[in-house]
Amino acid sequence: MNMVERTIDWLLVWWRELLLAVAVTGSALYDIWVAPPLFESGIAGPQAPNTILFVLVGSVLFLRRRVPVATLLTVVALMELQRLLSDPSAQPPFQTFIAVLAAFYSVGAYAAPRPAAIGGAVAGAVIIVADLPYLLAGDPHQDTIPSWLFMGTAWLAGWAFHRRRIEAAHLKERAAQLEREREERARAAVVAERARIARELHDVVAHTVSVMVIQAQAAQRLLDGNKHGARQALDSIESSGRQALVELRRMLGVLRHTGNDPAFAPQPGLRQLDALIEQFRAAGISVELRVEGDVGALPPGVDLSAYRIVQEALTNVLKHAGPVRVRVAVRYLGDDIELEIIDDGVGTGRTNGSGHGLIGMRERVAVYGGVLESGRRAEGGYFVRARLPLDFHAGTSVGENGTWA
Repeated sequence: MNMVERTIDWLLVWWRELLLAVAVTGSALYDIWVAPPLFESGIAGPQAPNTILFVLVGSVLFLRRRVPVATLLTVVALMELQRLLSDPSAQPPFQTFIAVLAAFYSVGAYAAPRPAAIGGAVAGAVIIVADLPYLLAGDPHQDTIPSWLFMGTAWLAGWAFHRRRIEAAHLKERAAQLEREREERARAAVVAERARIARELHDVVAHTVSVMVIQAQAAQRLLDGNKHGARQALDSIESSGRQALVELRRMLGVLRHTGNDPAFAPQPGLRQLDALIEQFRAAGISVELRVEGDVGALPPGVDLSAYRIVQEALTNVLKHAGPVRVRVAVRYLGDDIELEIIDDGVGTGRTNGSGHGLIGMRERVAVYGGVLESGRRAEGGYFVRARLPLDFHAGTSVGENGTWA
């Protein structure tokens, strides 16, 4: 917070105190100096001492937030002093009553519970003891007991405000803590998802290297008798090796501590999409698959990621939208492949989950420098759209914030 903001906050808080102090003191000075000669009314008692007394009352009220207990005790003492200076049978000045009410409220609102209770009790006892003679004499103005009730109500109102402010602070802190926990869970989900993707890429690379080994063995056997076949095998080894390096670099970009999990078998791709969709149809979802463009060979990592994105999107539909109709589109666009999953469900439940499914899809798309869009549709339902480039530069790496460069 800069100095300008602090100044504005200070003015927003203290202008009320200044307004109250000026109102009490100004109206009292009017009743002391102006009202008596004009209206035969005003504050009873000597003018000079009353002037000093009400200037002190206004000055003390200005500090009622900072030192509430001292403010209350001082205002009560000044009120009783003013009573001694004036005619005991005269109507007490309303300015002192307003000042005492404000002081009682401030003790309840801004003092700690124990000082507030002690200060309020001491001030109340002083007022009751001072009022008893007037009450026993018949209470000529019939306002002693009502004034006690008003003072007690002011203290209770301040105490209620104090409790509400504490509860609001606790709720704010709890909300901040929940937000920190949510962010921590999201970070943990990102780490876990990157580790899983890295393991899957490891399987792709391991499969490619296994093919290279077999081709190298075949090339050795063909070197003497079939040089053309051996050359083809070596060309295939070179191509597979380049592809393995591409996938390995991507794997290193997302690799995190993955423990000692055993290796997995090579993962599926879009060729297994029909079987995947049949599984979801059996679960009660009506899925329509449409493939557009010239179907060509995909890099293994892209093929795997595309399959997993469709799988995760359909899983989200099953979890959050229920038995609805889903359209899955796979578009081969030359240098890119685009996946679009659209359902016609309400889609409102998606905000209640942890969001780890979308995190996983974002991480998979980010590995290849792609783009992921998702959200509710105006006509109802939810959509997920991902585009993966097929010739993404192999040297990309992941940053700390999940972006790629």
